[in-house]
Amino acid sequence: MKLILRPALVLFAVLTLICGVLYPLTVTAIGYLAFPQQMAGSLVQRDGQTVGSMLIGQAFYSPQYFWGRPSATSPMPNNATASGGSNLGPSNPVQIDAVKGRIDALKAADPANAAPIPVDLVSASGSGLDPEISLAAAYYQAGRIARERKLTVKQVRSMIAQYSQAQYFGFFGEPRVNVLKLNLALDQGR
Repeated sequence: MKLILRPALVLFAVLTLICGVLYPLTVTAIGYLAFPQQMAGSLVQRDGQTVGSMLIGQAFYSPQYFWGRPSATSPMPNNATASGGSNLGPSNPVQIDAVKGRIDALKAADPANAAPIPVDLVSASGSGLDPEISLAAAYYQAGRIARERKLTVKQVRSMIAQYSQAQYFGFFGEPRVNVLKLNLALDQGR
C-alpha cells in the first residue's frame, strides 16, 4: 500500500503546486504586464471617483443621455453577478410586453422621432451587460440628446462619429459606440 500511496501523494502535491499555484500566478502576471487596464476591470475614473467600467453597461434613464442596450439581469439592470439573458423567445408574451414597453418609453422620450427604432434599443443581449450600442441606435437618439442639451443634431452626430469604433478585425460584428464613454464626453462638452 505504501508503494502506491506515497507516489500518488507526491504527484498530487506536485500537480497541485504547478496547476493550482504556479500556472495561475504566471497567467495573472502576464495579464497584468500585457493588459494592465483590462486586468483592473477597465474602470473609468472621473474627478477621482470610479464612474463605471468600459466593459459593463450602465443604466442611463435621463433624456439628456444616450441610453444603452436593455439589460436582462435582475433584480437590477447591468448586474454583473447575474449575467445572462432572459431566455425568453420572440413569441413569449413577457418578452413581447417588455419590447412594447421599451418602444413606448423611446417614443415618449422623443415623440417627434419617426425613424425606425433599432433592435438593440428594445432587446437585451445574451449577457445582459453590453456596454456598446450600434451606430444606428446612437444616431436614433441624436435628436433627443441635441434638444435636451441645447446642441445641434450635427454636433451630436459628430460626437457619435468621433467615439465610434470599427468592426472587430475590420470585418467581424458592426461598428459601435461605448455608451459610457459617449455620455462622459457629452458631460465634458467634447
